[in-house]
Amino acid sequence: MKKALSVLLTLFVFIFVLWAQQDQKAQPPAQAPAAQAPAPESKPAPDDSVKANPVKPTPESIAKGKKTYAIDCAMCHGDKGDGKGDMASDIKNVTDFTNPDALKNRTDGDLFHVIRHGKGEMPPEGDRAKNDDIWNLVNYVRSFAKK
Repeated sequence: MKKALSVLLTLFVFIFVLWAQQDQKAQPPAQAPAAQAPAPESKPAPDDSVKANPVKPTPESIAKGKKTYAIDCAMCHGDKGDGKGDMASDIKNVTDFTNPDALKNRTDGDLFHVIRHGKGEMPPEGDRAKNDDIWNLVNYVRSFAKK
């Protein structure tokens, strides 16, 4: 039952993302920008990389992050954070958060940016979550390597 709900949620998110992309393609651009801005899934903006996590990694923060992770992340990254979720076989390069080297060169700001804006095949959290929800998620993701 849990897997079925997870698969249904994943399909819903995937269909919603496709629908949103189609809607954007259907609308003509208002005006061509003078300089092409980098895609949101490219390198994190400098201001995101240097953002400090304002949420301390308390047991309460990690518990809140765990709830969000179970809904939005576990289907690909796995319940244990090992990159072996139900959808992982369909996606390239799913990060194994249990490997301490996987995130050692990533700042909390980098992780915040990737969660908020997506990267590669990973869909963005976008405006569905408040900033503190994403910071709690960053704290939870970091906790996998410490176990």
